[in-house]
Amino acid sequence: MDQDQDQDGAGRRVALVTGASRGLGAAISAALARDGAAVAINYMRDRSAAEDLRDEIAATGGRAEVFRADVTDEDEVDELYHRVLAAFGRIDILVLNATGPQPDIPIEDLSWQDVLDQLAFFVKSPLLLTQKAITGMKRRGHGRIVHIGSDVVELGPPASSAYVAAKAAQLGLTRSWARELGPHGITVNLVAPGWIPTDRHADIPDGARGEYAGRLPLGHLGVPDDVAEAVAFLASDRARFITGQRITVNGGATLT
Repeated sequence: MDQDQDQDGAGRRVALVTGASRGLGAAISAALARDGAAVAINYMRDRSAAEDLRDEIAATGGRAEVFRADVTDEDEVDELYHRVLAAFGRIDILVLNATGPQPDIPIEDLSWQDVLDQLAFFVKSPLLLTQKAITGMKRRGHGRIVHIGSDVVELGPPASSAYVAAKAAQLGLTRSWARELGPHGITVNLVAPGWIPTDRHADIPDGARGEYAGRLPLGHLGVPDDVAEAVAFLASDRARFITGQRITVNGGATLT
């Protein structure tokens, strides 16, 4: 199948969520399924978690399928796109959530490859996926693209310049693509979480969590569902007149 079809077998809108097996991606997938979307759950390593999420969505009456792919690889993105079309017939909502390691590297030790590693997830991958998804979106005159960014663009943590630069570039893509794709009925927005603890943060001690929470105006940590609800809103018709925007979900950490 080389083109998106008009609808999937159940007449639902179809969402592709990258990096969706755990953490924020899993919460986003569940929220979109709750709102009626069929969900293509992309994962790279944790097939078991992706399948568990698929089963949880199915148990509540939703539809989801799992798709393994390295979304920084051109050939694998092409294969992912065609597999999603074969399963669902279309892509209406694209959530760009996949991420990789984010090591702290001082400037003196930072290599160009370190920078490229971050750009691969936050510029290359969004470009490859968006180029595929907009084919059908343009033809139908409707689409939702949601980047998952970060509040580090405002905070500028030390020893994180490669990650910060790549996340800033992702915000730039959001704004430029919103202007370019708006005439086709496609909105492009970015949700920028603060530190939202997930299973990969299990080793962080309670003291550090409490210290961070104490600095927030709201006084408590966020949960993945807080990010998921912002994404679900932007993916919905309720947000039809919102594009090129960043919604920061961090309890007020970047208030000035």
